[in-house]
Amino acid sequence: MDLIRRFDPWHFRLCTCPPKLTFNPYTGCDHRCVYCYVSSYIPKFFVCRPKRDLVSRLKRDAAHLNGELISISNSSDPYPRLEAENCLTRKCLEVLCQHNCRVQIITKSDIVVRDIDLLRKIPSMVSLTITTNDDAVARIIEPNAPPPSKRLKAVETLIAKGLAASVRIDPIIPFVNDNAESLVETLAAMGVKHITASTYKVKHDDWQRVSLALPEKAEKLRKLYFECGEKIGRYTYLPRELRFKLLKAVADVAKKYEVKFGTCREGLSQFNTAACDGSWLLSTI
Repeated sequence: MDLIRRFDPWHFRLCTCPPKLTFNPYTGCDHRCVYCYVSSYIPKFFVCRPKRDLVSRLKRDAAHLNGELISISNSSDPYPRLEAENCLTRKCLEVLCQHNCRVQIITKSDIVVRDIDLLRKIPSMVSLTITTNDDAVARIIEPNAPPPSKRLKAVETLIAKGLAASVRIDPIIPFVNDNAESLVETLAAMGVKHITASTYKVKHDDWQRVSLALPEKAEKLRKLYFECGEKIGRYTYLPRELRFKLLKAVADVAKKYEVKFGTCREGLSQFNTAACDGSWLLSTI
């Protein structure tokens, strides 16, 4: 296939996601999250632009689908601000509704609720990223994304309409959003059944943005990453013992509220109580 491709083509050794396909309606993303690592390999990443001939290419690929899980999307958010006007992701969902597949939406935007009518036509689930329940903190680290308050409302709406929804608390940044108990409690009360969490992983360009956005926190983070951290692949991770502590804290809170939990590319799969990406929720609908 041309546009739809196998997820994780790099065979990253810490990835525990089940087999699935993926595609991105857009190249780039206008949310401008300071911690975003994708800008390290997609040129002009914060300039969001639609894929060329996307719908016609998708139609050709979709004709070959046979019940696969398609993750939309894993590099560029399928609901950038541009989507509110041009409805490109919605047009893609209209195509997929006519073919044999299952859909997983991964987004940081409440625009997704607009497409509930289409998502209810096929086996689908939505994974919303909510790094914090503090709108003020989010304005610093995710300046152009919808505030967490809107994303929380979107989760509530999705569940009320009968759609499966999980939440990604990703990334967890020490000294910034490393106490997730109140957020997990709120999500559990809404009926969220799965949470995925992951720690911030440093690449050169995102570190520059984090340093500028959070100068006081960056001084403490610098030591954790560049003096005590761990190089894995092309990323600099927090020390393993700190990652263990941070993620165990979230896992313990999730267990307290009877929410399934998964970690993402951490090498700590012992915390996983269900498929790490939340796609297991598709079997419950």
